[in-house]
This record gives sequence, structure tokens and C-alpha cells, in this order.
Amino acid sequence: MSIGSASCTRYPLLEKTLTPKDLGDLTGAELSELAEEARAFLIENVCANGGHLGSNLGVVELSIALHRVFTSPADTLLFDTGHQAYVHKMLTGRASQFASLRHSGGISGYPSRAESEHDVIENSHASTALSWADGIAKARQIAGEGERRVVAVVGDGAMTGGMCWEALNNLACGQDRPVIVVLNDNERSYAPTIGGLADHLAALRGGSPDMVDWLVASEPELSEMPGPLPVARSLFELLGLAYLGPVNGHHLPSVEEALRIARDMQVPVVVHVVTIKGNGYGPARADTAEHFHAVGPIDAATGRPRAVGSAPTWTNVFSKALVELGAERENLVAITAAMPGPTGLAAFAERFPERFFDVGIAEQHAVTSAAGLATGGMHPVVAVYATFLGRAFDQVLMDVALHRLGVTFVMDRAGVTGPDGASHHGMWDLTILGAVPGMRVAAPRDAGQLKELLTEAVDYDDGPSALRFAKASASGPIEALERQGPVDILYAGGRDVLFVPVGPLASAALGAARILGTQMRCTVADPRWVLPIAPELVRLASRCRLVITIEENTRAGGFGTALARALQDAAVTTPLRALGLPGRFIPHGSRAELLAEHGLTATGIVHSTLRAHAGLSASQESQ
Repeated sequence: MSIGSASCTRYPLLEKTLTPKDLGDLTGAELSELAEEARAFLIENVCANGGHLGSNLGVVELSIALHRVFTSPADTLLFDTGHQAYVHKMLTGRASQFASLRHSGGISGYPSRAESEHDVIENSHASTALSWADGIAKARQIAGEGERRVVAVVGDGAMTGGMCWEALNNLACGQDRPVIVVLNDNERSYAPTIGGLADHLAALRGGSPDMVDWLVASEPELSEMPGPLPVARSLFELLGLAYLGPVNGHHLPSVEEALRIARDMQVPVVVHVVTIKGNGYGPARADTAEHFHAVGPIDAATGRPRAVGSAPTWTNVFSKALVELGAERENLVAITAAMPGPTGLAAFAERFPERFFDVGIAEQHAVTSAAGLATGGMHPVVAVYATFLGRAFDQVLMDVALHRLGVTFVMDRAGVTGPDGASHHGMWDLTILGAVPGMRVAAPRDAGQLKELLTEAVDYDDGPSALRFAKASASGPIEALERQGPVDILYAGGRDVLFVPVGPLASAALGAARILGTQMRCTVADPRWVLPIAPELVRLASRCRLVITIEENTRAGGFGTALARALQDAAVTTPLRALGLPGRFIPHGSRAELLAEHGLTATGIVHSTLRAHAGLSASQESQ
């Protein structure tokens, strides 16, 4: 095996660790060397490709210990969230593939069942692994395979999610189903872990509010820290679970000892392992924010991005706009589910700390808490990744929409997100929100429209509103020729084809209209508010021979479906062709590659339009 472009002399132990069984042949000194090699390998490859760096640097020794104590895949190892599984991938025969990490056709940044029998679940949404463990353990018991251990690694940040506690409640009932919960406590998810749980874990660590003062793994004198010792009665014990810890997560013998004790206890047990996120990499250890949780390609020596784009991202534009609106509106509040930086709320939190709420990884609670804030006279802005909003659909429907409350949802990463893959593409939000009565959804085509639409959204207090934008640089100004109701006309070439793009796909639609200008007369209309369908858009469609909708949402139930239904309800017979994403999970790849693959570029739109127009002409000739 050759590990990427690296020579075997740089990573000799990693080179010969082809399966977890190979770990059993290594001496204690060799295991320490393997951990150092794994860290260096992570830094080299993640800095080159981008990915989750800090979280994986923190679980090197833990991952080695898991594979030494348990026998995967006979024993089931589950990682929550899956972004901390890079070392697990390296130890299960995939180190040679890391040069392709998160690239199209390469290995995923999350566990992948298609890659290895050692990857059992493909989770990349937090707080799910304990419920998976509960179900798998029940299945093993029924099948008479109780000797096969089930181990779930969950971060302290993920423990702020409600599903974890629903699962723990059930795990405690199964004393004859010995699930092992490895609590990886590094005081962070994306951001520092908040709430009563964080305080409780600090107390279990000895009351120190700063874990780094208590545990500095690089210091030689800490290498002899004792293994698991009983401490003050933990919340887990009060629930009926056994508890071991806290354990120095960077001292391999201590971690192994704790895991072996847990394995032999034959009851559900929590092993509290304390780690340092980013351990072994100076720039990550020095970072006080969440910059090294996930990175793009960076310079390994400095930790700085290799390329800095000149254009602001959609997230940056939203962040600035929200701060400006917060200065104008004293009743504007902002809510995040543990992601103030990635969702653009960090600046608002710094400027208006009394009006900012981080609720932990708890999207359901975030939405219903927002409903309560709206009931109390505030206008909440809930900022969340588009794909994560699906976790709180019931709360959006029954707690916000049913009560006609003025809550604005801002959905980052809407559409194709790129290297994070299937679980992170925001390709269902229009379908989901289109089913919510009274929901209004906007999609800005450029940075100026984002500020304008966000202002309109927070001005609306008679029901829920939403704003969606992509994980990309914000589009430059796209001026409208005129506005008809909420609809902007961007290009007025005639009535052969009406292009109706959603958000930033306006640029591609304009490009297609210009290319087709010598063959057919095209008009491009930006609906701005894509849901509900504006009557003005229906009238425009009624005057054209063909309508082409263009969206970064699955075609099933998306914007194109909504417009087709509106045309049908208005007895408009203009045929409509909906361009969008297919009704299947899309793998990882660059945003540009995936948009091109699914025909959502100017060239792709031209080809689809010519085919649709040819079919329309043939149909008319046959009549």
C-alpha cells in the first residue's frame, strides 16, 4: 500500500496497519508512534483537501483504543457525529485513499457503507448514534447475538440534542443489553458546549471551568494520569447507567483500560473520555473560535487559508445585514442550534448578546423557543443549515405556522453544498416548507436582494417566513428591468420561453437566455418570493409558449411543482418543464461539478430548453 503521495518512511506504522487486527501486534511505544503518525497524516491530508480537522485530531488515541479493545465489524462502532471518523477510516484500510478525501469519486468525509463494512451508519446529523445503538442492541438480543458489543461515540456537544436523552432513557431500561456510550468531552461542538450539561461535565472533571488547565496531553508528567476512577454521582448514574471516568483521552493506556472495563461490565455504561479538540496541531489549539472544526484547503504550517476569495459569501452578507437590522429593530432576536459562526450569527451575538440565544444542537427546541419569543412580542430569526431544518418540521408546522407567528427561518447551505455530500445538500427545504400553510419563502439572486428580502421577512409578523441561500460566494449585482408585484423581470426578449430561476441560478438563466437569443425570444423572471406563487408570475406564464423553472431543490414537490399547480388552478395551459435536482441522494463533489452534472448551468439550461422546445413544436405540428 502507498499512502497517497507520502513515502512509506514518513508513515511506516500507518503504512502497515491495513486492518484493525494489525493494531494488536504493536508495542506500547509503537502505538504512541502510530498516534503521532496519524496526527501528521491528518494535518497533511486535511490541510490539502479541506475537511473536519479539529474533531479528528482530538480522537486519535480514542480511535486506536476502540479498535484494539473491540473487534469491528463483529462489534459495532458508531460515530456521532460522523465527521470524527477519519482515524477510524485510516485504521480500516482507507489511508491510501485520503488524497481523494471529499473529492468527486473519492472517499467521503463521513462514514460510508459503500466504502467499508466497518461503517455501519452514514450519519452526519448530530445526536442520532445513541438511538441507533439502542435499536442495534435490541436486534442483537433478539437474534441471540448479545456477545457482539455495540459502542457509540458521542461528543458532549451532540449531547445537547434531545434525541440523546430519549435514547439514554431507553438504554437505561435495557440492563441486559450492554451498550457502551463513549462520551467524547472536549467542551465544544462547533462552538463551546452550553447549558446545564456543560456545567455538569465540568463538575465531573473536577470543577475546572477550563479543561486545558486540567489536561495538557503533550506534557510528560501527565502521561501517568490514573485510569477511570469513580467520582461524584453523575447524571448518567441517576438515569440508571453505569459511569466510568473522567479519563485522559490522550493517554492510550488509560483509554484502553476504561474501554476494557466497560466491555466486561455487561450493563449499559457511559465512559467519559476527556479530549482536546485539535490536539497536536498548534494553529488549531490556539484557535478560540471554531475555525478549525472544518476547514477548506489551508497552509499546514500557518493554518491560514491557501486562497481567500475576494467576493463575500452569502453567509457573510446575511451576517452584516442582520446586524444592521438588529440596530434598527429592538425586538429582533437571533437563535442558533450550536452554530453561531457557520450560520452567520456570530457578529449579531457580539453586538447584541442579550438578544442572541445558542440552544445547543437542538433544532426542535430552537423552533418552539422561537415560537415562544414571537408570542412574547419578539421577531426571532432562526439561522440553520437547510438540511437541518427538516429535523424540526413538526415544530415549524404545529408550533409556528398553526399559531401564525412571525418567525423568520434563514437557511444557509440551501441547494448543492459540495464536498460534505448527501446529508448536507439542502435540496428538500422548498418541498418541506411548501407543505406549511402560510409559509413565505424568499430566495435572493444577489447580495443586494438578500438585504431587501431579509428586511421584508422580518417586517412580516402574520406567519412564518424563510430565506434560503447557497454555500458559495454571493452573486454580483443583477439589476431588474422592472418589477411586477414581487416579481423582477431581468431579461425581456419575448414570449417563446419564460425562464423562472430560484435565487442565484438567475445568473445561469440569464446566460441561457442570451445564448438562445438568436433562436427564440426569452424572458427571465426572478420571483424573489418563490412561495407562495405570486399571481403576477402566473399571468406572465399565461402569455408565453413554454415555462422553464430552475432550482437547487429536488424536482419532487419543489418550486417547479408549485408553479405547475398554480398554473393548473388558474386554468393556464402553458407547458412547464422543471429543472432541478433528482429524487435521489447526491454524493459529494465540488459545487460546480454537481451543478453541471445536473444541468443547472447556462449550457445545461440551453440543452434542456432546446429539447423541451423541440418536443413542444412536434406536439403542436401533430395536432
